[in-house]
Amino acid sequence: MAAADIANSLFIPLERIFGRKKCSKRYCSAVSSSAAPPTTLLISKPRCSSFQLQHHVPTSRRSGNYGPPLWDFNYIQSLNTHYTEERYSRRVSELKVEVKKMLVQEKELSSVEELLELIDDLQKLGISYHFEDEINQMLGCLYEQKYAWGKNNSEGKERDLYTTALAFRLLRQHGFIVPQEIFDCFRNGKGDFVPSLGQDTKGLLQLYEASFLSTPGEKTLDLAREFATNFLQKNPNEKIDESLSILVRHALELPIHWRVQRPNTRWFIEAYERRADANPLVLEFAKLDFNIVQTTHQQELKHVYRWWTQTGIAENLPFARDRMVECYFWTTGVFSHPHYSYPRIMSSKLNALVTVIDDVFDVYATHQELQLFYNAIQRWDVEAIDQLPNYMQICYLALYNFINEMAYDVLKQQGLLIIPHLRKSALSQLTKFSINI
Repeated sequence: MAAADIANSLFIPLERIFGRKKCSKRYCSAVSSSAAPPTTLLISKPRCSSFQLQHHVPTSRRSGNYGPPLWDFNYIQSLNTHYTEERYSRRVSELKVEVKKMLVQEKELSSVEELLELIDDLQKLGISYHFEDEINQMLGCLYEQKYAWGKNNSEGKERDLYTTALAFRLLRQHGFIVPQEIFDCFRNGKGDFVPSLGQDTKGLLQLYEASFLSTPGEKTLDLAREFATNFLQKNPNEKIDESLSILVRHALELPIHWRVQRPNTRWFIEAYERRADANPLVLEFAKLDFNIVQTTHQQELKHVYRWWTQTGIAENLPFARDRMVECYFWTTGVFSHPHYSYPRIMSSKLNALVTVIDDVFDVYATHQELQLFYNAIQRWDVEAIDQLPNYMQICYLALYNFINEMAYDVLKQQGLLIIPHLRKSALSQLTKFSINI
C-alpha cells in the first residue's frame, strides 16, 4: 500500500493498540495527500468576539494559574538503582520456583482457608502475576466444587463468614460469577445479617472488602457493606492483635478494590513483615520483585519525561499544566502488570497531550484559533500548521507525531492501518472539549 494511503488513514480502539510491550522511537513521516473539507466546530461560548490573525490584533489571554511541576527533568533523570543487576534477577527466578512449589503444596495438603489466604497474600504483595495460571486453576476447581450456581445453599450451615467472604472476593476478582446468595446463610428471617457475626472481626473485614465487588442491584452486598462497616468502626469488645487492627483501619480508610495497586503493595509488604506467620521466602520474593518492578517504572518515567521535554510544550505553552509525572503515575494504576510497558508509556504521552489540549480549549485559545486547530486535525496534513499560531503549531505537531508513532508501531507489529480511527477519536475529543467552553 502507498505511503500516502497509510498516512491518510487514523484509530482502532485503544485496547487493540495497548497489547504491545515495546515502544518504537520512530515516527511515521507520511503525509496525507487528500484532505477532507473542513467542518465547522461548534463552540458554545466564544471568548473573543473579533480576533483576526492576519492583523495581529492584541488578544486578551487567560491563565489557569497552574503551579510548576514538583519534579524537574534533572531529578527524574538522576533516578538510579542497582536492582538492574543480574544477581537480583537470578534470585527472583530461584524464589519464584520455591514459592510455586509452596503454592502446589498448599493445594494438596492445606485447607481451603489456608490456600485462599496464600493467594490473597500473593495478590496484595504484588507477586501473584508470576503464578496466574496456577492461581486461576486452583480458584476454578474451588468454584466448581463449592461456589457455582446451584451450590450456594448446599453447605450453608457449614460455612464460616471469613472463608466465604474471602473466597467470594477472590473468585469475583478473577472473573468467576459467584452469586450474592452465598451470604444468605448468614442472614436471619428478616433478611438482616445475624448480629452475632459482629464478634468475628476477621470475617467482618473480609465481608466488608467483598462487598465492594458488587454489581448494581445486589442489595445483599449493599446490606453487607453497611453491616460490616458499622461493626468495624466501633471499638471492638474483644481484644484483637495489632496486625489485624492495622488492616481494619487501612480498609476503612479505603477498600482494596479502590486502591492503586503499587502504592498499596509497598504498604502491605511492610504490614506482612510485621505478621508472626509471615513466610520469609514469600517476603524476600515480594521485596525483590517490588524493587525490580520499581526500576522498570523509573526507566519508563525517564523515557516519557525525555520525550515530554523534547516536544517543547512545557516551555512554549506555559499556561498549560505540566504534569508528566502525574500522567505516568495514573497509568501504573490502569496497567499495573509489569509487562505492560508499552501501554504505560503510550498512555502517559497521550494523557499529557490531552491535558495540554484541554487547557488550550478551556483557558487560552480564541474561538477562531480553536476552529483552525480543529480543521488542521481534520485535514491531518502537516502543512496545515501554517495556519496556526506558534503555540498551537507546537501542540499540533506533538500530537501529529505521537499519533503517527503509535500508528507506525501498530502497522509494523499487527499489520493494521489505524490512522483514520485515531484521527476520528481526536476530533471527537476536541468536540467534547468545546462543549465545556
